[in-house]
Amino acid sequence: MNGRPEVNGLIYYVAAAVLWAGLAAQIPDLLRHRRDPLKWTFCVVIFLSGLCFLLGAPPTVALVNGVTGVPNMAAPLTYGAVTAFSAASLILIVQWRGADLRTARAWLVSYAAVILAQSILFGLGDTPVERREDFDTYYASTPFIREMIVLYLAAHVVAALTTTVLCWRWTRQVKRWTRASMTLLVTGWLFTSAYSIVKFVALSAHWLGRDWDSLSTRVAPLIALGACLTSAGYILPVIGPRIDSGLAYIRLRRLFRLLGTPTKPSTSGTPLSWKAIGDVSLRLTTRETAIRDGLRRLANLFDDQVGQRAYREALETGSSPAAAEAIAMAAMIAVAALTELHSPARASGTIAITLGDIDLVVPVSGYVPCSPAGSLSVVTGQPSLLSLARAMRTPIVDAAVQSRRSRVGQP
Repeated sequence: MNGRPEVNGLIYYVAAAVLWAGLAAQIPDLLRHRRDPLKWTFCVVIFLSGLCFLLGAPPTVALVNGVTGVPNMAAPLTYGAVTAFSAASLILIVQWRGADLRTARAWLVSYAAVILAQSILFGLGDTPVERREDFDTYYASTPFIREMIVLYLAAHVVAALTTTVLCWRWTRQVKRWTRASMTLLVTGWLFTSAYSIVKFVALSAHWLGRDWDSLSTRVAPLIALGACLTSAGYILPVIGPRIDSGLAYIRLRRLFRLLGTPTKPSTSGTPLSWKAIGDVSLRLTTRETAIRDGLRRLANLFDDQVGQRAYREALETGSSPAAAEAIAMAAMIAVAALTELHSPARASGTIAITLGDIDLVVPVSGYVPCSPAGSLSVVTGQPSLLSLARAMRTPIVDAAVQSRRSRVGQP
């Protein structure tokens, strides 16, 4: 075999490996939600996407033909995999949009019939000469095989265009990771549509007596690689929230260390088992819980004068009321953590702190600066914790800590 097919084969195999690596990452979640049809469909889409690249590689084509002993047996297998991928993609989009399940069943039955028809047509046709890269154009005029090729491309382009339109309409209705996912899907399916159209152009030229086979053997495979964006679009809504959790976990590190126990600030919180080390969401939840425990422990050491001073300074430097309140709270937390090391807890008032779904009333000295609405409630869900973590890095909080250190004589 010459060098070029080997290179092409490597590209196909790398694409399949990347897709199946993403699939492997979803297996634990799939096992936890065995009854979720959406997760099953998602995994099937990724598996079939990788299978299409695997079967389409020229070395695999040669292997399948050699093992089965049937010239060009790889063709109906590859066509069937691509058709199944098209059907699974349509079904996944239908499930994502929450459409009637009858629509999904209709797509499933229709494309199952297409795969069956492809198998029958291949059995009726005659393909005695093995063609590893130009099967489409070489047998473009062969009875039954011609119909099989046209049926495969027609089913493929219908799925591509339908999915592109559905995703494009949906893009305007969603945000963040889902919007990015839809954008990738639209781009990927445009490549997929172009692949089928280029193939059709090459076949039409062949029927008209022109030699445009290079469109099918050279251009179309390169366009097909762009379809990897389709699989990336399916994976993005799954890994996107994990990326958010990972970033939040990192951003909360300083607040987590500050609110740990005085003797072991970096080990506060429930230890994780080795099985949960890779669960970013669980690690984030554990860190948030440790931070809330720290707030509960330090609540009776909050100094209202520190908060009021930080609040005024933040407003004077141009901060919004919400940002100023976060800076005021961060200053009180930082100073309270320092105070905890040098003096007993003091209590002379109350403040309501919302910890998840638990409302606690803990003693503090005085009160926390009120928000514009006059509420004294400090919400410590993830968004507010991140706001506190950002506020911890401001010069105003540093100045509050340095001021308290100078008063207690701490270096």
